[in-house]
Amino acid sequence: MPHPLKLSRIARRKALSGLGWALAAVSFVLVAAPLLDILYTVVRKGLSALSFTLFTQVTNGISGGLLNAITGTLVLVFGALVFAAPVGILAGIYLSEFGRGRFGRAVRFLDDVLAGVPSIVLGYFSYVTLVIGMGWQFSVLAGSLTLAIMVVPYVARFTEISFLQVPNGLREAGYALGFRELTVITRIALPLALPGILTGVLFAIAIALGETAPLIYTAGWSNFLWNGKLIHEPIGYLTYVIWSFINQPYRSAHALAFAAAFLVIFMVLLVNVGLSVILRRARPLGGPGQR
Repeated sequence: MPHPLKLSRIARRKALSGLGWALAAVSFVLVAAPLLDILYTVVRKGLSALSFTLFTQVTNGISGGLLNAITGTLVLVFGALVFAAPVGILAGIYLSEFGRGRFGRAVRFLDDVLAGVPSIVLGYFSYVTLVIGMGWQFSVLAGSLTLAIMVVPYVARFTEISFLQVPNGLREAGYALGFRELTVITRIALPLALPGILTGVLFAIAIALGETAPLIYTAGWSNFLWNGKLIHEPIGYLTYVIWSFINQPYRSAHALAFAAAFLVIFMVLLVNVGLSVILRRARPLGGPGQR
């Protein structure tokens, strides 16, 4: 028969374990309940606001459609990727392959600092330097560059981590075959790191889709479709509709705001599905040769 002291310890451990699980459940509810409530409200009101004209007409004051905002969002995000993807990928490759000295540590530190800068501060900086200083005014180029500066650190960090996960044995095999360092990077390491790089790019897209503050300072707003000009011409985007129209005392404005919020959530969901597909299909790079 177990000793009474031992039984009391077991009972105390079970009680503490139960208390821990209860606190975890309460914490989960406190975190998940507001999120689920927001999602439910946005999906319910957003779906009810969807219509054919929403995708075929531009915004007319506080009514109309969201064609200008949808196309503008896609243009801004694509423009950000044009700048951020090459710079971030090259920076990540440099940090993983050559960034062991002082300069590499400095670049890594600046990357971390840039990732922590509030978006509204970055937007105001771009407003002073690009919109006013360089005379671009509210424009696609100013907005895209600002978004690119925001997401470059994430692309660089994902790229660096992906290259660091490539086993050293594969690199050494390439050198043993007489390959140059550039060939080893592009022909051996890059294909294996590509899923992680794509994950970083998709993560950057998800961040750019949800930004409002930096675009208010740089892209402005327009009720018209983008005419192809990179500067001196504002552009519409979905997050502006959410931010601005929800504060209007009109049902038509609220309907557009919830429809825009639903579309943003849907786009981010598509990006997350893409992330899941990439991560599921990517083969693990584990092994003793990993560094």
